[in-house]
Amino acid sequence: MKGQNRVEPTTEEYSGKDIQILRGLEPVRMRPGMYIGNTSVGGLHHLFAEVLDNAVDEALNGFCSHIAVELQPDNWVTVTDNGRGIPVDIHPETGRNTLETIMTTLHAGGKFSTKSYQVSGGLHGVGISVAAALSDAMAVQIRRHGQIYQQEFSRGKPQTDLQLLGPTDQTGTKVSFHPDPDIFKDCAFRWELIRESVQAKAFLCKGLRLEAGDWRGEEPTHETFCFPNGIKDYLQLLVSSSRRVTEEPFYFEYQNEGNWRLEMALCWTDATDRLVRSYANSIYTSAGGSHEMGFRMGLLRAFREYVARHNVWQRQLKGLKGDDITEGLVAVVSVFVSGNLEFQGQTKERLNSDIQPLVENVVKTAFENYLFQNPNTADHLLQRLHLALQAREASRRAREQIQTKTGSQRLNLPGKLADCSSRTMSERELFIVEGDSAGGSSKQARDRRFQAVLPLKGKILNVEQASIEKITKNQEIQHLVQCIGTGIGDRFDYGKLRYHKILINCDADVDGFHISTLLLTFFYRYMPELIEKGHIYLAQPPLYRIRVGSGKNLRTLYAYNDLEKEQILKENRRSKVDIQRFKGLGEMNARELQETTMDPSGRLILQVTLVDAERTEETFQTLMGKDASRRYQFIQENAVFVRNQIDV
Repeated sequence: MKGQNRVEPTTEEYSGKDIQILRGLEPVRMRPGMYIGNTSVGGLHHLFAEVLDNAVDEALNGFCSHIAVELQPDNWVTVTDNGRGIPVDIHPETGRNTLETIMTTLHAGGKFSTKSYQVSGGLHGVGISVAAALSDAMAVQIRRHGQIYQQEFSRGKPQTDLQLLGPTDQTGTKVSFHPDPDIFKDCAFRWELIRESVQAKAFLCKGLRLEAGDWRGEEPTHETFCFPNGIKDYLQLLVSSSRRVTEEPFYFEYQNEGNWRLEMALCWTDATDRLVRSYANSIYTSAGGSHEMGFRMGLLRAFREYVARHNVWQRQLKGLKGDDITEGLVAVVSVFVSGNLEFQGQTKERLNSDIQPLVENVVKTAFENYLFQNPNTADHLLQRLHLALQAREASRRAREQIQTKTGSQRLNLPGKLADCSSRTMSERELFIVEGDSAGGSSKQARDRRFQAVLPLKGKILNVEQASIEKITKNQEIQHLVQCIGTGIGDRFDYGKLRYHKILINCDADVDGFHISTLLLTFFYRYMPELIEKGHIYLAQPPLYRIRVGSGKNLRTLYAYNDLEKEQILKENRRSKVDIQRFKGLGEMNARELQETTMDPSGRLILQVTLVDAERTEETFQTLMGKDASRRYQFIQENAVFVRNQIDV
């Protein structure tokens, strides 16, 4: 078999002698990228992170209250904690002291069970030994059982025996190391990265005091970090230069009776990007994972549940997705899990533990309660989500733009038509409105890219009672047919359809309903395929505009019927309320018409479908046909159902 990517075989013998067995820490030095990601700046600082994480694990389990980090001349780094100190007694399996066993053996550590560490970022007994393997010099000093011990290492091998230095009344561990220049081309630690890591640990561990000093150069730097409010202070830092949607952030802490804890703080800004810092057992998971996914899904479910119970928002936030809720989101999410925590690789960039359902349910319940208990804040957030949804839809439409089969420049179109510029058939829309007043507002409110507007003069002909000759001579019907492009009756050609959505947009009164019925009759009789294939829609303009509050707290809400109006008044009974009933689309300004009726992300439209053909036929004949007696009988039988709903 021939293959372009095959390598010519060698003539040398392949046998058992070619199989290497790497002992001790040799695998780390041969393939360092497997353990620290790379040997550039990121990998260099991962060494420091492994040492710092060991100290923080002592704090997470209540044995440490202070950690100091020092960058020293010649690129030495020292991390000191006042924890319990690494054990130095003889290990029963290796016959060597425990400190040496830990520093020179992969998968040697005290975090495989919860006996010594209930919660820890270290899991595999690898981190500190990797730091030892990739350092050309390391000194570890232990303060334990009233004595100070020290042992030195180089490239994963002990250089001295365990030495007893003298008595002490303190406990803890001090690790000083120098990265191996044979592994790292650049051994210079970046103060900004070290400082950020130390500060983040202080945010994640409430009350833990961490110090960081850079003694290199002519101007030494030293800072102390301690944050009693934990990640709440962290969030304040992250949004300090941003404009927030709400003043007060949302904070929640959860501790179950089992083996995990959740803490989160979040808020939204007017920025278009998103920033979610997720941590697992104080480890920064830059690639997210199950905890971050659970957090995002919990927020989405909470928003959807809130929207589902508020009719006003259902229309505007229909199709809400995860990307919409995270636009402008700034959040810190921290989980602490006891026992078997699973990361993706030794660099721990992603959490793989199956805790998404747990986090999702807790976040959903907590944030949903917050929304219902703070309706004003919820409205501000939903307005922010509405903007994100609109932006996403606009971006999608731009990506999908393709050329239509028939360009409007080659058609004989009526002069009143304000056509759209898009050539993407799937997004083109035609709004049929009544009168020049509504036509003018609609033309200002539309998106010229994909929305066309055709104003009709008054009520069109009732085609159920007119002859075909009379129909074809009617100017308004002629304009309508020309715009749609398909022709009518026997000459109907679906392939020439110019708009994907044809929206009947009439006033929310008796005259408007009558015009809508006349148009539906026309489509049903002469363009039925448009109904069958789902191209005909009824726009639903609001009946009331309700302004709630005043000044900076002023909100504008819309009600589409009397029931919604009463519900809004009930929910805002303690606020100042101003109500306006729209008598027609012409009374709405362009912005109001755009927000409520024309913008796809906020409007309410009803798709016209044919469910029962026989009953539909009977209805049109009864209500629109020539037999007035059938219509009279229908009114007599059904007038009781519309009492107090007739607009006189």
